[in-house]
Amino acid sequence: MILPCGACEAHGPHLPLDTDVRIAVAMGERAAARNGALVLPPITYGVTRFARNFPGTLSVPAEVMTALVAEVLISAHLAGAAGLAIANAHLEPANIDALFAACKLVKEKTGATVAFPNVGSRRHADRIAREAVPLDGHSGIYETSMVLALAPALVVGHRKLPEVAAELAVGIGNGATSFEEAGGPRAYFGAPARATAEIGERLLGTLAAILVESMGGV
Repeated sequence: MILPCGACEAHGPHLPLDTDVRIAVAMGERAAARNGALVLPPITYGVTRFARNFPGTLSVPAEVMTALVAEVLISAHLAGAAGLAIANAHLEPANIDALFAACKLVKEKTGATVAFPNVGSRRHADRIAREAVPLDGHSGIYETSMVLALAPALVVGHRKLPEVAAELAVGIGNGATSFEEAGGPRAYFGAPARATAEIGERLLGTLAAILVESMGGV
């Protein structure tokens, strides 16, 4: 079983609040089409501290995220799921940590291993860049392209947005705790104006492949 995990947070002035949820669900569904897994209803909230100053952003504490995800997966395991996996599209470090903690908790309580590929890791990010486009932080080409592929009517005004040269990852490494501190005063980075649905389709295919491959060892 695949559990999609996203967030409710600002994604610039051009993308919907549930961007991460849509991407996670699509990742899970496309993986399931390849390996026959079942896709659970998504977790629609996450640890979202970086976007806390923007309207529409809703966050949960890390311990709540860990407990919720772990209990859902434990329940799935007890119901007879042959394998467990997380399809996550919300790459905020604290949220990733909470999900890894959930995987550890599931292992401790049931002995079951949860497949959880962190697509923001160097290995996966390099692959994504080779096969589609570099993972450019938040609400840039990467996420905008996937929403264009999934729900183009929900992408508004991205062609008029100027490129933001600041790199979110660098900002995080330098101690930033918000998008503003990292150099993204409008909650986006990169160049959303260069996003296309075609890029989005390639990205979704790569994400699905990464998830399927991670589940092969479960």
